[in-house]
Amino acid sequence: MPHARYFIARNQDAWIIRYDNEEFGPYKTQSEAMLFAVEAAKNLQKQGSEADICLMGDNGHFRPEWSTLRETRA
Repeated sequence: MPHARYFIARNQDAWIIRYDNEEFGPYKTQSEAMLFAVEAAKNLQKQGSEADICLMGDNGHFRPEWSTLRETRA
């Protein structure tokens, strides 16, 4: 099954979503970016793909934050 990965990162005073070599946003808050990424991931899941969302931490490294795999098990 295909597996997509979204990355949410801070870009100066805004947040962006990176997916498949594209950038989406800017979003005013991390929460707003997260909501849009989760919605996109759920839409991909309906089409038969799994998806993860990774969030950039203060140290500049990404960490897993949300996954369609965990959603289906919950």
